[in-house]
Order: sequence, then C-alpha cells, then structure tokens
Amino acid sequence: MSRNLLAEGLSDAVGFVGGALLGFWAGQLLGWNIFAAGYGSDSIGGIVLVGLGGGLGLQLARRWQAHQAAAHSDEANDATSNGPSKDK
Repeated sequence: MSRNLLAEGLSDAVGFVGGALLGFWAGQLLGWNIFAAGYGSDSIGGIVLVGLGGGLGLQLARRWQAHQAAAHSDEANDATSNGPSKDK
C-alpha cells in the first residue's frame, strides 16, 4: 500500500484550518469574540465553535482521503482485472 504522506498532511491541514475559520466566522456572526479580554461566556462560546469547526473540518478531510483512496484502489483493481487472461 502506497501513501502520499505530504498530500495527506496538506489535506488534514486545509480541512482543520478551513473548519476552524468557518467556526470563527460563525462565532463572529453570533457576536462571540474569541479575542475578548477575559473568559466570558461569549469568548468561551467562540473558542468552542473554533474547536468544533477545526475538528469537523479534519474529519471531512479524512473522509475525503478515504474516498479518494478507495476510488484509486478500485481503478487499480479494474486495470489489473481487465488485462490479458492467463486462463486458456
């Protein structure tokens, strides 16, 4: 089994950062500032949204990777099974 670790790491990073940014922007829409002074409920709510967004983005990236690996595996299996037959 061959894995491209660079592509896997980049995909994880993009998923995590993208999800965290979506969580941050959702918090901003709700008026929750993660950079507010102190740890009030609005600040904690924003931090939670950033964490959840990052985690969900990472999970989506991993599911996408698994889907790509399965599609690549199916293509490889189709290519080998359509070759010349050894049974004669």
